[in-house]
Amino acid sequence: MWRDPARPVHERVADLLARMTLEEKAAQTHSVWLRQNGTAPEGGARDSVSTEREVAPHQHDFIPADLRWDEQIAQGLGHLTRHFGTAPVAPADGARTLARLQREIAAGNRFGIPAIAHEECLAGFTAWQATIYPTPLAWGAAFDPALVRRMAERIGASMRSVGVHQGLAPVLDVVRDPRWGRTEETIGEDPYLVATVATAYVAGLESAGIVATLKHFVGYSASRAGRNLAPAAAGPREVADVLLPPFEMAIRDGGARSVMHAYTEVDGVPSAADPRLLTELLRDAWGFTGTVVADYFGVSFLEALHGVAGDPGDAARLALTAGVDVELPAVRCYGAPLLEAVRAGAVPEALVDRAAARVLTQKCELGMLDPDWTPEPWNEANGVSAGAGSGPDADVAADTVVDLDLDLDPPESRALARTLAEESVVLLANDGALPLRPEARIALVGPLADDVAGFLGCYAFPAHVGPNFPHLPVGVELPTVLRALKEELPHARVEHASGGEQATAAAGRADVCVAVLGDRAGLFGGGTSGEGCDAEDLRLPDGQGELLEALLATGTPVVAVLLTGRPYALGEYAPRLSAAVQAFFPGEEGGPAVAGVLSGRVCPSGRLPVSVPRRPGSQPSTYLSAPLGMRSEVSNIDPTPLYPFGHGLSYTTFAWEAPAEDALECATDSEVTVSFEVGNTGQRAGTEVVQLYLHDPVAQVTRPVNRLIGYARVPLEPDERRRVSFTVHADLSAYTGPSGTRIVEPGALELRLAASSADIRHVVRVRLTGEQRPVDHHRALTTDVTVE
Repeated sequence: MWRDPARPVHERVADLLARMTLEEKAAQTHSVWLRQNGTAPEGGARDSVSTEREVAPHQHDFIPADLRWDEQIAQGLGHLTRHFGTAPVAPADGARTLARLQREIAAGNRFGIPAIAHEECLAGFTAWQATIYPTPLAWGAAFDPALVRRMAERIGASMRSVGVHQGLAPVLDVVRDPRWGRTEETIGEDPYLVATVATAYVAGLESAGIVATLKHFVGYSASRAGRNLAPAAAGPREVADVLLPPFEMAIRDGGARSVMHAYTEVDGVPSAADPRLLTELLRDAWGFTGTVVADYFGVSFLEALHGVAGDPGDAARLALTAGVDVELPAVRCYGAPLLEAVRAGAVPEALVDRAAARVLTQKCELGMLDPDWTPEPWNEANGVSAGAGSGPDADVAADTVVDLDLDLDPPESRALARTLAEESVVLLANDGALPLRPEARIALVGPLADDVAGFLGCYAFPAHVGPNFPHLPVGVELPTVLRALKEELPHARVEHASGGEQATAAAGRADVCVAVLGDRAGLFGGGTSGEGCDAEDLRLPDGQGELLEALLATGTPVVAVLLTGRPYALGEYAPRLSAAVQAFFPGEEGGPAVAGVLSGRVCPSGRLPVSVPRRPGSQPSTYLSAPLGMRSEVSNIDPTPLYPFGHGLSYTTFAWEAPAEDALECATDSEVTVSFEVGNTGQRAGTEVVQLYLHDPVAQVTRPVNRLIGYARVPLEPDERRRVSFTVHADLSAYTGPSGTRIVEPGALELRLAASSADIRHVVRVRLTGEQRPVDHHRALTTDVTVE
């Protein structure tokens, strides 16, 4: 019955599970990470990774190195880890090899069940020669969920074309302290922005047939002092009202089918060992039915880092009980230690059944248990029967069926990467120095002026894997700012110098100096931004502040271009800068996008997804603060940012008409609509980003002064006017009350129409009437927006 696609999924899975041994069920709950030794040939990638059949060792020594491939697949296999994202491999060769591995996995177990192949896809498919899109912080800066969804659809299609089933993205952590190295992977410091943009990404990836994996559930970004894996400093109300809503929306409205637990411990309880989080909330309250996968080595960390487990079997017990279904990236705890614990009575076999059933359900939904499933997606897409299904009798080699010609960076994807990069560039300040004059003498200086490092987040393939293969080409075209600016302004005289005396000398001879500064992403101390690359403070890294000071001292107007993974304190320089441009690792088309803003071809429309601090020590502080978290008379420290959340300038001007009504009333279970007009009063086309904030003057617990609850990108031609309408349900005012229950209470509110969290243009007073209401995950989560 389990082979019959006409039967309901739950019946098929129950029938299959009943036929499996304990060993076969446990095999569905872990993964294999294949060894890929050596370096790529100079000038190219490995022709194939198919010759290696041993489990890969890891720096943490959490993967046993003595396990053989045939032993690993003898009972079946749940997942196959990062076939494309571990070493460079040409797309067609990698696809053929992955199909061959899947046939071996299917042939190696008595039910012919293949493995779920998962990959990273944070800024595009993390594979050699795949499109490198802007990093998630840039998605937030674009304030454009529809465009992010289109990007995710293309990422998903490229992954599916080579045989991948699951993507480990997006990151839904809300920034609480930008010193955290993984700030670049987040979408911003506001839960509504993070939720809406991430949900769009999830919907796009899932629509392409790829299982989206939400991470990191939950609290990872709230680590003390912004240190990676440090205990989270978050109370239950902050968790409920700031950190959880993006996950809630992405599951309910985006259709995410997988969740990755965080490395975090909140109030002493690691997420991987927390049944209240992974079972009671995620499944019982929210109704999530997908899989929970471990962040890499997260189950072993219960023993090695958190100290809540005494051995691998004990770690398996805690994680399985909490609700972690799959150990990634490879088996350590969910293998022999788990089997021993079950046989000893320390772990109920029912927990293994529960996890295996969830994995098998996902495989069934992906068609991987069907008799006609094929490991060659290019044949499936073209309606060709490969004769190489999931059973052990597969007899036709994948690479004899179709001559593959896979392009993971086609022109359509590059164009989309360009659009998103252009929309994400934020013009922070401008005294008229920008756009640059077409025939200006320009000193283009700074360490990133002719370097692609400033375009790449730590999960872009060249930054994530490339350092292990120093002679490997980047794999995609990556124009630098220098090259792009020369193409944008062919009649300008551009003199380039990276730093030092040459840079200041060039600035002294120029009409304007453009200083390209910022980060180099890396892993675990290998960069100034990225996983394990946390910052002690928010000074510009690597002595770049001293370079900027020297340039300002020349007296030549200086334009600062920041290519970074986090915001840096600019208050020391801002009064003397002629302009400042911020781009957050804008991807392979970042050079042309930044150059387009500098030249004026692109009218900037990006808005800050994170506040830019005035001083390097004024963090952690986000705009989402109660009154005492802001400037007050009880402290001599002023945390007011230099540029607030939502800030961004344009090359045109906009006028906002006040709404017809400045006071409205509605019941606590109803909604109100606020409409007003925005017009372009300048000489060129541009896009205004209208933001709607909620202010709750009196509540049962302290609330943020402003909280984003809606936004809209409004493109306008010169002299054009458009009407923007926000329909806000009272549920958007909900918060977690003193009892721990989320409530909507009657009383006065303010809806603030704003160009940023600090630039309020119009206020509409709203009075909620009726009874206080408790609300749950069925509440309204978004504001409806129309632009006419």
